[in-house]
Amino acid sequence: METKKSLFSRLPVISQLKKSMGLQRGMLVAGIVLTLIFLLTAALAPLISPYGPTQRFDATQAPPSSVHLWGTTAGGYDVLSRTIWGAQTAVFVIVIAVALSIFIGVILGLLSGYLGGWLDRILVVVADAIYAFPTLLLAMVMSIALTQGSSDMWAGIFAAAISITVVFIPQYFRVIRAETIRLKAEPFVESAIVVGASTVRIMARHIFKNATRTLPLIFTLNASEAILTLAGLGFLGFGIEPSSAAEWGYDLNHAQSDATAGIWWTGVFPGAAIVLTVLGLTLLGESMNDLNDPRLRGRKKTKKNAATKQEELVEA
Repeated sequence: METKKSLFSRLPVISQLKKSMGLQRGMLVAGIVLTLIFLLTAALAPLISPYGPTQRFDATQAPPSSVHLWGTTAGGYDVLSRTIWGAQTAVFVIVIAVALSIFIGVILGLLSGYLGGWLDRILVVVADAIYAFPTLLLAMVMSIALTQGSSDMWAGIFAAAISITVVFIPQYFRVIRAETIRLKAEPFVESAIVVGASTVRIMARHIFKNATRTLPLIFTLNASEAILTLAGLGFLGFGIEPSSAAEWGYDLNHAQSDATAGIWWTGVFPGAAIVLTVLGLTLLGESMNDLNDPRLRGRKKTKKNAATKQEELVEA
């Protein structure tokens, strides 16, 4: 039982929650709540959505009512249903994009940092070249190259995910490469080399585990950036067609003309969904990143000790 409790307490979000205090804890809890709402909405979309994401109605641009709680769009789509199903599309894109970028970035970072030489120089130059491109522009170019005019649900999701993957790979590559170079000089790695451990064993068994400890933090920060990139692609017309799946950025694009006519509901709700989801993921990621800093834990202990001493003085 104690082992299970200790494993549970070492989970990324749980461990940071225990270390937090004051405003930092409030920000972390707010991030957790907003992120959970986003994930639950995506998971329960078939159950809580009143209509399908591509279902159309004769009533176009209808205001919120008992039939359509958040109104309808110019295309006859139910805004509430589109917003709910849009969360599921975003989750699919985030999972595929971040999983691919972590897989490729970690492997390349390990090889580059440990082997060094000409391979390291080539990979660093390529990563810097990709990193120099504006994120959205690179995603647009990749989306155009991948879709070739196809914009159905899964083709659009994979195109957007792969586009975002290319943008994120250099970030994971840089982090893992830097950690690998640092760990390569550690005594336990040198000892493994002395006893004759193979290169693959050293990278997989000794370096990988220690070099990837910060990945959960980068994942949460990149998840919010992935949503913004996906929304940007959809807003600029490189996303998923509404007849295939729901996507917040595309819906915002088509709500521009509605805003000038006083039809606010077609843009407010998908826009609020993007803002709240990105806010939740950003609060979660930034809070975890801050609490992962040992200096912050030191300040927390100092405050606790100071409070304890003050209580002792009052009692005396």
